[in-house]
Amino acid sequence: MSTQSDNLRVVLVSTRNPLNIGAAARAMSNFGFLSLRVVNPYEVAFREARSAVGASAVLQKAEKHSSIAKAIADCSLVVGTTTLRQRERHHPLYRLEEGAQRIRTSLSTTRVALLFGSEKVGLSNEDLSHCHWLVHIPTRDAHPSMNLGQAVAVCLYELVRGWKPVKAKKTPVASSGELERITTVLMETLRASGYLGRTAPVTAEAKVRRLIRRMSLQDGDADLLLGMLRQILWKVHSNG
Repeated sequence: MSTQSDNLRVVLVSTRNPLNIGAAARAMSNFGFLSLRVVNPYEVAFREARSAVGASAVLQKAEKHSSIAKAIADCSLVVGTTTLRQRERHHPLYRLEEGAQRIRTSLSTTRVALLFGSEKVGLSNEDLSHCHWLVHIPTRDAHPSMNLGQAVAVCLYELVRGWKPVKAKKTPVASSGELERITTVLMETLRASGYLGRTAPVTAEAKVRRLIRRMSLQDGDADLLLGMLRQILWKVHSNG
């Protein structure tokens, strides 16, 4: 279990209350997940959160990032948590028990990022574009949202509840950092070729990002595709 738990990155995005970060850190320590990353936390003093009873080490070692792309760059699977109430869905969505099983399988061979959004609005569409798929806790429709610390605890409990030996896959998959580089170069190529305007909306980039993630590229294939795109981009610029 230690190798699997070491491969999980809990990522809190734009958390507004440092006490919720502390509660999440406490839940992580309870269940043996020690890698916490925060993206643009509302309060800078989250490392002193009193709610992190017995989990000060998790807070002290927490990584602070300015963007989701940087926080998940070394992860090959990115899973978002959401209720998706009154929002158009662009990703596969699994109930927590099924999503946890899928995460456990991936944790045996690669790093996984589990994303939680802000207390007020959750993960935005832009945030979700970095995800491969989504998971939701089956709460009742009349009261779907949970406290952030509680949601983290429920998700991590479901992960450890079903630990079992799994057969490791031999072929490494591309990391989110590699996929983001492909997305960036592909967007540049689409603009340079005239397929997209120079001021293409943010939604266009989100669609391209989701497309790249749906391809489930292996590590070597990602390098090959990135090389091809860079050559195409160079050719377009040289003939411009």
